[in-house]
Amino acid sequence: MSAAISKVPVPPNEPVLGYAPGSAERASIEAALSRCASEVVDIPCVIGGEPVLTGNTVDVTMPCDHSHVLARVHLAGPAELDRAVKAADEARPMWAALPWEERAAVFLRAAELLAGPHRDVVNAATMLGQGKTVHQAEIDAACELIDFWRFNSHYMQALLQEQPTHSPTGIWNRLDHRPLDGFVFAVTPFNFTSIALNLPSAPACMGNTVVWKPATTSALSCYRSFQVLEAAGLPAGVINLVHGHGADVGGPMLEQPSLAGLHFTGSTGTFQHLWKGIGERIGSYRQYPRIVGETGGKDFILAHASANPAAVATAILRGAFEYQGQKCSAASRMYLPQSLWPEIRNRLASELAEMKMGDVRDLSNFMGAVIDERAFRKHDGYLQLGHDTAECVSGGSADGSAGWFVQPTVFRVDDPHHRLMTEEIFGPIASVFVYDDNRFDEVMTLVDETSPYALTGAVFATDRHVINQARERLRFAAGNFYVNDKPTGAVVGQQPFGGARASGTNDKAGSILNLLRWTSPRAMKETFDPPTDWRYPFLG
Repeated sequence: MSAAISKVPVPPNEPVLGYAPGSAERASIEAALSRCASEVVDIPCVIGGEPVLTGNTVDVTMPCDHSHVLARVHLAGPAELDRAVKAADEARPMWAALPWEERAAVFLRAAELLAGPHRDVVNAATMLGQGKTVHQAEIDAACELIDFWRFNSHYMQALLQEQPTHSPTGIWNRLDHRPLDGFVFAVTPFNFTSIALNLPSAPACMGNTVVWKPATTSALSCYRSFQVLEAAGLPAGVINLVHGHGADVGGPMLEQPSLAGLHFTGSTGTFQHLWKGIGERIGSYRQYPRIVGETGGKDFILAHASANPAAVATAILRGAFEYQGQKCSAASRMYLPQSLWPEIRNRLASELAEMKMGDVRDLSNFMGAVIDERAFRKHDGYLQLGHDTAECVSGGSADGSAGWFVQPTVFRVDDPHHRLMTEEIFGPIASVFVYDDNRFDEVMTLVDETSPYALTGAVFATDRHVINQARERLRFAAGNFYVNDKPTGAVVGQQPFGGARASGTNDKAGSILNLLRWTSPRAMKETFDPPTDWRYPFLG
């Protein structure tokens, strides 16, 4: 044992590698991509530290080349799900009893391993399996995940230091930040490897054990990242990895009396279904489960007549089309003043013509393919809707012959309540409503009231009165609000991420606020010289 009041190293944000032509990191990732593409990986469930190959498999293919199989994912059945819950319950007492510094050390070591020898492996798996360009993989699977592991350890220390401010003479008041009384069920999406790993590891950092179901389409990068945690010394049973279709896993998990929390990122409909399922069983649980979720978005860019049109156009190009618009924060609905529209339109059309799309192994491409055929068909339907009911400014086509490629597309609509302006598309399709310059006040109301979501949004203006007015009028329209910047790219430790309304519970991933949800505090009072007479002085 050691006698020390330890302090976690102050976390820096992980620097983003540039992968410029001729750089060492570019040569290294190209070699890793070649290795990753040349093998077919059997991805097991990992239960109680043991890999489990069930034989019931689905293939993971490359979005950019959907005939190319990268992995076979072994799906959990009822027996494996029961084992995973049992493993989490059995591991919980020892993991919770481990000193917080030792838990933090696991994640701090994992961050260093990912920053070093595992970086290329995880980035390559993310690029090929999820269709990300090298830059999008780097800022997600490497930098943001490293930041989550470093900053969560730092926030855990700060949270544990939260103690009662007053103890009268002869009394010692303390706060015990316990884990939850059961296991956490983590359900994670395909689009961010960092989110997929943060959802199970943030509760685990606080002493909880977890059953984790990632999206099958992200199984390769999730497995490679899970192997980083294993290499860092994560004890068996702390995080139990199970694969399966949503209902096949979610239903049995909700039936477990020891379910103590749900950590979710995904669709609004699925989240509401799970919440409803928990509500219907609320009397069966050992404790009321904590429910933390981040769901959909219909994120906006609102430009004022005083805005810089070049900055607005760039924000649309990056905010709407990076990673094929498959971000819950992606810019999807634009409100642009008539006076700026001609220049912005020309810039969008000319620069989209230069935007390369193709196989992510060609590092000169800005965009790859959308995740799978289901997404491709959905986006193709929205393209048809746009051609039938709106003006196509640029793009507008899709080609699924070799990969699931959807052209970056801008539609202009006359109706601000058009489906393209109100429904979450989750693809590279952006819609523009052009308004009269003198109707800015009315348009702010449209921005606030049109969508049920409230995740991210951006306002562009140089007039400070306008910026202040928009910040107040749109206070509840976005959980992450940007001024003169695109509404994507939140950084851990800088912009805690999450939204409200139909976008989730706004528990702010990448901050101490999220970790607070994974504790169940116990107040402790110790009296050093307790009274020995029951009579109070007023009795005489």
